[in-house]
Order: sequence, then C-alpha cells, then structure tokens
Amino acid sequence: MGGLIGSIVIGCLAGFCAGKLMKGGGFGFLMNLLLGLFGGALGGWLFDTLGITWGGTLGQLGTAIIGAVIILYVASMLKK
Repeated sequence: MGGLIGSIVIGCLAGFCAGKLMKGGGFGFLMNLLLGLFGGALGGWLFDTLGITWGGTLGQLGTAIIGAVIILYVASMLKK
C-alpha cells in the first residue's frame, strides 16, 4: 500500500492493534488511531535509525504497530 492514504490506513490499523495489545493502556478508539499515525512515523524513524528494514505492507504495519505501542506506553506512563 503506497501513498498518503495507504500510510493513513496502516497507521490507523496500527493504532487499533496497539490499543488491543496494551491491555488497558489505550486512550479510546479515536485517540488510539491518532496515536497509531504518529506511531507509524516513530516506528519508521526508529527502524531506519537502527538499520532494520521490513518489506511490503505487513512490514509497514509491523513497524507502525511497534511505534504505536511505544507511544501508547509512554503516554500511559505520563497519564499516571
């Protein structure tokens, strides 16, 4: 999936998945989707910095989920 629309869809899916993985660490459906968008950017930057590459749509989704989980974790720590 390429382009801006594809990135938005992947980010939203990542936010949804990360919200489910965090077990109560989420912030509601819409906020998790928004955080997933930022998580996709964070995951892409982090993996690029570490020299890790995943190919294809599933690789992009995995990267975005990892980034979204990191953002949700940090946000939940700040929420406490």
